Amino acid sequence: MTDIASSQPSAADDVPTSTEGDEKDLHLGWALVLISLAQLMVVLDGTITNIALPFIGTDLGIDQANLSWIVTGYALAFGGLLLLGGRLGDLYGRRRIFATGLVVFAIASLLGGFAQNEAMLLGSRALQGLGAAMAAPAALALITTTFPAGPARNRAFAVYAAMSGAGAAVGLILGGYLTGLDSFVGVEMSGWRLTFLINTPIGLAAAFLAPRFLRESEARPGQMDIPGAVTGTLGLVGLVYGLTRAGDERYGWGDTWTLASLGAGVALLVLFVVLESRREHALLPIRIFRNRTRAASFVAMLVAPAAMFAMFYFLSLFIQQVVGYSSLRTGFAFLPFSVGIVIGAGLSSNLVNRIDPRWIAGVGTLLAAAALFMFSRLDVADTPREVLGALAAGDPAGADINYWAHLLPWIVLMAVGMGMTFVPLTLTAVHHVRAEDSGIGSGVLNTMQQIGGALGLAALSTVALAYTNDREDAVRAPLEAGLAQGGVDPSALVPGTNLSLLDAATFQASFTEGATHAFLIGSFMMLLASAVVWIFLTVKHDELATDGPPVHAG
Repeated sequence: MTDIASSQPSAADDVPTSTEGDEKDLHLGWALVLISLAQLMVVLDGTITNIALPFIGTDLGIDQANLSWIVTGYALAFGGLLLLGGRLGDLYGRRRIFATGLVVFAIASLLGGFAQNEAMLLGSRALQGLGAAMAAPAALALITTTFPAGPARNRAFAVYAAMSGAGAAVGLILGGYLTGLDSFVGVEMSGWRLTFLINTPIGLAAAFLAPRFLRESEARPGQMDIPGAVTGTLGLVGLVYGLTRAGDERYGWGDTWTLASLGAGVALLVLFVVLESRREHALLPIRIFRNRTRAASFVAMLVAPAAMFAMFYFLSLFIQQVVGYSSLRTGFAFLPFSVGIVIGAGLSSNLVNRIDPRWIAGVGTLLAAAALFMFSRLDVADTPREVLGALAAGDPAGADINYWAHLLPWIVLMAVGMGMTFVPLTLTAVHHVRAEDSGIGSGVLNTMQQIGGALGLAALSTVALAYTNDREDAVRAPLEAGLAQGGVDPSALVPGTNLSLLDAATFQASFTEGATHAFLIGSFMMLLASAVVWIFLTVKHDELATDGPPVHAG
């Protein structure tokens, strides 16, 4: 997914003096290359993983209810620890924390690539999120501290968004290619493992280059808000685990552990708010939400990415498992999204100098909502008779889905809408932040994006599983009878998988029902984000051209 901002350091630490001249330009050029390299690693991880999900689930025996944790586990650790990562950079030096985070990410990717079971893989994903949370604040600091408010900073954010889009494009195609491999340099291995291992050399190379092209910041005395980090992160994990467990038909909403997890999550988040309101060096100063413009930006960025995460998750599964695309073809199918988000970001960065951000982000969220609604209208031949006929012919249930008519227009519309949304929300979140809250605006915005995506995907996965399970109950018996009548053993395994013919047929007949309902709820979530933007984001475009206090990680 595209991350537009993160916690930032103070301008005084990183802006070169006027005597440095050409050295400043050289420093900026190489620093941006390094930032691009680090961002490529983070974006590659997100897009590659989405393509590899079906293969990971089959190879490690991860069921549909837990498959979403491969996405949400990373997002929760990244978003939940992002502000703590920014604080670490302030206290111990941003270059040092940046390089350490990259090494942690590289090692975690190595562990994920060699994971032997679900627990090991999910643990590596959480460790990747920790590494990203350490590296991202320092890596992105140079953008905000170097470019002044107005057209220059707007263009810088657009360039960063474009680099993120390019990384997503590379990840989609490379992920599709690697996932389809069954060996590498003569060593037999599942291709999805390579999608993790590719991060290791990138992360180590970036960590090696950091001391050469990024100057160390001054370490500052201060306190770590460990209680805030622990209560906030564990509270979010509790909520996501409870929502995920509720969607599993083995447990449901009445399950003791489901209710206990949800209750503990809410209690920990309430405790987090209480702690943050009383601490002098709070990880998340509650006063940051008192500004109407920033609060609206944060809420919109909490809700909008939730629907976008779900789009990638459900659509990647739908395209591969229901429409029948190969992993590489799926990567190319998503490629227009990367192009569209670059177009949307570039368009909004130009318009924001002349048009109030409410109009740009408001239209962007409406476009995204329309795209999600059209995804919810996807229709496949999934009656028991049609599914059995398709299986007999060797086709998936969605073989009649036409990419150019049914998928491409809405992929592009979604991408352009999100590109138009991210840039103005980033600018409004960091505009005129008070000196004592320096950097917290952009840091909270990125935190909201990751956490919103994780919570939203958990909630929409619960919705999808509920409708999928209901559909399975209705079609399983007719499918079993139809297979038996055709002289086929329903328990026979599908070649190359651990699924029985009955399970495969049931999935073909039921998954679309759950996915389309998730898309529909996602479109309403996007409309909610749009309403917040239209009603509360009242800052004028000419105000964005004035500088606020310096920005650094709080």
